[in-house]
Amino acid sequence: MMNADMDVDAENQVELEEKTRLINQVLELQHTLEDLSARVDAVKEENLKLKSENQVLGQYIENLMSASSVFQTTDTKGKRK
Repeated sequence: MMNADMDVDAENQVELEEKTRLINQVLELQHTLEDLSARVDAVKEENLKLKSENQVLGQYIENLMSASSVFQTTDTKGKRK
């Protein structure tokens, strides 16, 4: 009977260690997911900022091109062939 109790205790200990290991693994994965989620949010925010800056720069370039005679459309009859 004593030997059976020791086997049960050993099995319980192994089971407890396995549960503890799994819980720690889950917690680590949760932290990793939180970190990744925060990184995704930061990248989305940076992406929106860069898109906005690109629109401003695009408009600026269009304005410069329209103000410059070099980029004005020329008469198609006067073009060389």
